[in-house]
Amino acid sequence: MRKKQTILLLSTLASMLWLFPLASIAQEKAAEKAFEEPVFTVVHKVEISSVKSQGSTGTCWCFGTTSMIESEIMRLGKTGIGISEMYSVRNLLSDRAEQYVRFHGTTNFEQGGAQHDVMTAVKKYGMVPREVYPGLNYGSTTHSHGEILSVLKGVVQNVTKNRNGVISPVWKDGFSGILDAYFGENPTEFTYKGKSFTPQSFATASGINPDDYVEFSSYTHHPFFEEFVLEVPDNWAQKYMYNVPIDDLMSIVDNAIEKGISISWAADISGLNYSAGVGLIPADGENAKNLMATEKEISQNDRQYMFDHYQLTDDHCMHIIGLATDQNGKKYYIEKNSWGEGGKYKGFSYMSESFMRLRTMSIMIHKDAVPERLARKIGLK
Repeated sequence: MRKKQTILLLSTLASMLWLFPLASIAQEKAAEKAFEEPVFTVVHKVEISSVKSQGSTGTCWCFGTTSMIESEIMRLGKTGIGISEMYSVRNLLSDRAEQYVRFHGTTNFEQGGAQHDVMTAVKKYGMVPREVYPGLNYGSTTHSHGEILSVLKGVVQNVTKNRNGVISPVWKDGFSGILDAYFGENPTEFTYKGKSFTPQSFATASGINPDDYVEFSSYTHHPFFEEFVLEVPDNWAQKYMYNVPIDDLMSIVDNAIEKGISISWAADISGLNYSAGVGLIPADGENAKNLMATEKEISQNDRQYMFDHYQLTDDHCMHIIGLATDQNGKKYYIEKNSWGEGGKYKGFSYMSESFMRLRTMSIMIHKDAVPERLARKIGLK
């Protein structure tokens, strides 16, 4: 009898032990559900075009900056226009190919790029409406550049091998033929809303002057208030931008939004909770799943350490379109993405000030957004 009681007791204890992990899991889930969620109130928001998708491409730099251009066209009092991203991408691929060959294959020939590349394309090649040049000649309704890049890279890599002992005078024609096949031939003249345009005249009619847009970043390995070349692979064109302290960079962002001027924003988006639509930098010991967590205060040294140790890289380019606050009065920056209408806010996310201070790689804005004291200090006219 005692033996049976002992067996029964052991059996009961075993069954209770199984319940402990289940109870622990239940408590964790309950704790997650108990987290308060942010409720956002928009403070400032610029006029914007609809959310687009870059598809399976590395062309966020073009989508983010083109989205800014579309908002700028509306800010300048023009009718909203959908600008073709692929027209810029197609023409800049030609420029990248030429540079790659001139540098004997030692430069970057990938899909990524920088904000200034779009303004270079506008200045050099003009602009066309998206409906005139969708850039989808390869039997797809969405952008997908894996095959395209492989084919183009094969061309430039083999040209630089110089098997004939001299580079042929026609390789660029062959390269352009591939671009025409995948993207479509460059339009020289087109009709839009009953008017005839060239790409250059259309760009002029939009009111966008590429020379009015400037870039800023913030790192201590270059002097502040001077121009420098940001050392990231996607800056293949080696263009300059202004270097300012992070406090000044944030003041430019705030001043821009308050003036109704949006920002092309290049950033490392590590830590962005895309499904929840929130970007935070939780303080040490905080639960990363808590969207109302206390955040780390970000210093200039934090940024520099992360950059120097490859923890801050040129991940993504987006469009900052406004400011918002949560129910506690905490400030957030509203971001428009180029991944389609995904996530809780259908293509938009809210970035905390700490996230912006740490994760920003560079910004591009209209020069009118730069506070006067900073414009004088850097000699901006």
